[in-house]
Amino acid sequence: MKRADYQATGSAFLADSSDAILGSLTANSFFAVDMKQRNAWLAIIVSLKSTIAKLEDSYVFLEFAIPRMGRRVDAIILSRGCVFVLEYKIGSSHFYPADVDQVVGYALDLKNFHEPSHQLPMFPLLIATNAKSIASELRMSDDRVCEPMHSDGTDIADLINRASSKFSGQSIDPMAWVGGRYRPTPTIIEAAQALYRNHRVDDITRNEAGAENLSLTAAYVSEVIHDAKRLGTKAICFVTGVPGSGKTLAGLDIANSRTRNAEDEYAVFLSGNGPLVKVLRAALARDQKNQIKESGAADAPPIEANRSVEQFIQNIHHFRDANVVSELAPIEKVVIFDEAQRAWNMRKATQFMRTERNNENFCTSEPEFLLSVMDRHDDWCTVICLVGNGQEINTGEAGINEWLTALATQFPTWQVHLSDRIVNNPETFGVSQLPKAVIAQRRLHLSTAIRSFRSESVSAFASAMIDGRPDEALALSEELTGFEFRITRDLATAREWLRQHRRGTERAGVLAFSNAVRLKPEGVFVKATIDPVEWFLADRSDVRSSDYLEDIATEFDVQGLELDWACVCIDANLRVTETRTLEPMTFRGTKWQAVNDSDRRKFILNAHRVLLTRARQGVVVFLPKGDKTDPTRDPAWYERLFSYFVECGLKQL
Repeated sequence: MKRADYQATGSAFLADSSDAILGSLTANSFFAVDMKQRNAWLAIIVSLKSTIAKLEDSYVFLEFAIPRMGRRVDAIILSRGCVFVLEYKIGSSHFYPADVDQVVGYALDLKNFHEPSHQLPMFPLLIATNAKSIASELRMSDDRVCEPMHSDGTDIADLINRASSKFSGQSIDPMAWVGGRYRPTPTIIEAAQALYRNHRVDDITRNEAGAENLSLTAAYVSEVIHDAKRLGTKAICFVTGVPGSGKTLAGLDIANSRTRNAEDEYAVFLSGNGPLVKVLRAALARDQKNQIKESGAADAPPIEANRSVEQFIQNIHHFRDANVVSELAPIEKVVIFDEAQRAWNMRKATQFMRTERNNENFCTSEPEFLLSVMDRHDDWCTVICLVGNGQEINTGEAGINEWLTALATQFPTWQVHLSDRIVNNPETFGVSQLPKAVIAQRRLHLSTAIRSFRSESVSAFASAMIDGRPDEALALSEELTGFEFRITRDLATAREWLRQHRRGTERAGVLAFSNAVRLKPEGVFVKATIDPVEWFLADRSDVRSSDYLEDIATEFDVQGLELDWACVCIDANLRVTETRTLEPMTFRGTKWQAVNDSDRRKFILNAHRVLLTRARQGVVVFLPKGDKTDPTRDPAWYERLFSYFVECGLKQL
């Protein structure tokens, strides 16, 4: 597949007629080309011909596709060892912030994920043809991405010559550059959008080991589904993985591929994570509508876009409720349960159904009920359980032991495929009973972290800190190559750090534990609810957006989702003991209380673990100084915790 709809040396570009170049763009365009697009291309061609004529050495790409993620750059110019990323806004009289973010995002995408661009100086250039050029210094960041330049289109050659004179390097081989590997690490939102556009999972995963791991897991699960369908049997797979290894991505890939390849299976991705479901649904629906708009087709009714997405991703509790009132087999033959260990035990499920659904007859755990629903099929079905570990944050979560107990006692004819990690280390997953006949499979474990493209040690470092292993955390802090982990006692400093580091379309946000209520004097209100859809998807000019750095998200809002940069606000819920471990505390009424319940203690620690691992590029911890006049905010508590974090390797801003 060609990366650009048109490409040529500078001299060849000048020799080609505008009509010939336009013909190439039109012939190679994936979308229908209307008169507006044709006129815009002609304006760009005229502008670039004037520009290229003034450059000594150049190579031109038009309509350059950012590989596999569906983004297209108007033009890229290679000149004297530099890469210039050009985004035109024909007829625009302003350099809008969203347009600046767009072109910077293109440059960062190439810099971070396109191997030949890793070491090259990158220059994002926004051209608003009816605006006035803005003179600016050439300020280069540490990763060699220059601050964006602003042009009206008449001085592009001057800007390129000035930049390439100052930062020129070895000549770039255009064919080697354009043919280089592109290894992205998308957010789960971007990944879902790409999969929904029918990209393959190994196309959107930067980490090669992770891509191979995900592909092997998906292939094994597909084999199980195929065999169950062929033999008319019922099967279940339990997929485990290290934090950030892509379990949710694997589940989305399986659901998407089965739906596309075998519509009669009606595969569905189910999650009890309400914010994740809402955000992914909204992101996919918005992206689908944008794709239709860009294709030039008539706008589809919003309800149609939403309906197709809702069939693909559903809330597990809605699935449960629908099948409580019906005794028929569900239409779905393949069901993927995300975070299956978080399904409710019998006590929690029974209590909820009685008080919230007015159902006095429900008296089983969610795992047993969900299995009974799928067992209604007369012929075949397959269930895939994605299993996390160490991120349980709610009371009443059953763990996978409830699934396995139900299979052993109620559904003995089901074929059970387990990750070998569960079979070899059952106590790690809280498993007390395994079915008699299980198939242990190495390919059902995702062993490579892919969430952060900066460092794979982030999760291990955060866990060492939270689990009270400061020496191990300090050693791991030296392995956080390219990942920023900082601490500050001032929230304004933390917010400014986020603003300075986020660029382009990168997202930043402020997080805090849901019981960190004594951060209120610092302006952190964890009891104020947020709209997770707008928090994760709205642009930074929207006060509801995470990027506005105003609304605070808790562990319940962000589990399963991610930011590029995060500020994690920590209250006195964590206390440092004499043995240099962390003691969970909770605030009730007017005072702090010790936590004696073992599950609740685990949930508090896990919630902080979740918060500290939500960012892909950097985290700053905000720890207040306290107030000696306030008995609920004793400065000594915070000072001891600050010393502990520094001992673990966090560097102070």
